[in-house]
Amino acid sequence: MSLEFWIFTAALFGLMVGSFLNVVIHRLPKMMEADWAMQCAELRNEPMPELPRYNLAVPRSACPHCGHQITALENIPVISWFALRGKCSSCKAPISARYPLVEASTAALFVAAILHFGPTAQGLAAIVFLTILLALALIDFDTTLLPDDLTLPLMWGGLLVNLWGMYTSLPSAVVGAMAGYLSLWSVYWGFKLLTGKEGMGYGDFKLLAALGAWLGWKMLPLLILLSSFVGALIGIALMVLAKRGRDIPIPFGPYLAAAGAITLFWGESLNRLYLHL
Repeated sequence: MSLEFWIFTAALFGLMVGSFLNVVIHRLPKMMEADWAMQCAELRNEPMPELPRYNLAVPRSACPHCGHQITALENIPVISWFALRGKCSSCKAPISARYPLVEASTAALFVAAILHFGPTAQGLAAIVFLTILLALALIDFDTTLLPDDLTLPLMWGGLLVNLWGMYTSLPSAVVGAMAGYLSLWSVYWGFKLLTGKEGMGYGDFKLLAALGAWLGWKMLPLLILLSSFVGALIGIALMVLAKRGRDIPIPFGPYLAAAGAITLFWGESLNRLYLHL
């Protein structure tokens, strides 16, 4: 089959996965909060709260303003948003442009993976890697949470694919996972001992461990450098342009995720350039 066929298939599949990612990004934090409420009630020996069934499949997607259930024709990736002119068909409340942007971004990442790695097992694994990174980045941006339901499978998935040396050797992947976790863990405790404050969350440690498992320990300095550089630039811009106070936490997960995607595609070249400089 031609490369054009695989590009078209990747784009189409990416749009569908992106539509589902919008559900994951919105619902997974709420599912976590409900689970925490149940655990707290159990620890306090209180009656379990009666909560409606809520997961990635139930209830059906609906307008948050009027409750209108989204039909199949209103749920076509990207196209439906433009056809509805970015408004609910029932109450005309605005629909965030982030929905089609997530769908289009997912499709673009899928196509990039196929163009870079080809229609191979390596390309398919890269698609899975990029999909989870996108979900983690947006969840962390919205809630400052990096769910274990995503970071831990991502880490184990990295070790699994590197059983065959897909992106790095297995020893490098194992050391990368351990070193990734311990490096940010050390920074966390050093910062806390010096300032008495928490500079980042444990989810960041697990995400860098996952990136180390996929890309190997040699990429960890580049990952930390890229994520810190991008994070510093955006943080300064938010303080200067958006008048955001220094006491407002800025999630680090999106920058780690962006660094992971960049390193997946251009890590070897950037590492050689970095070491040369």
